[in-house]
Amino acid sequence: MQDKSAEVGMTVRVTGRVQGVAYRAWLCDRAQASQVRGWVRNESDGTVSALLVGAENAVTALIAEMERGPGAAEVAEVLAEPAEIFEPQTGFNVVQ
Repeated sequence: MQDKSAEVGMTVRVTGRVQGVAYRAWLCDRAQASQVRGWVRNESDGTVSALLVGAENAVTALIAEMERGPGAAEVAEVLAEPAEIFEPQTGFNVVQ
């Protein structure tokens, strides 16, 4: 099991053509494969937001993948910043 003290949390906002192109489902699959926990959701302004929690190298690698996204997406920008982890995250989920 991974050392929980070595975990990081990042909030991420993705802009571009990222809604209606299966971005959330794609991110959910990639996060689960990377053992990253958290959530992803569509925002009313057309962006996608996510909370990523896990080993620093896994979170960093996932953010790099988010810059490409799934095939139909056209990612303009990925903004990531450290997040305080206020509650335990289990799994990775699409939230409303």
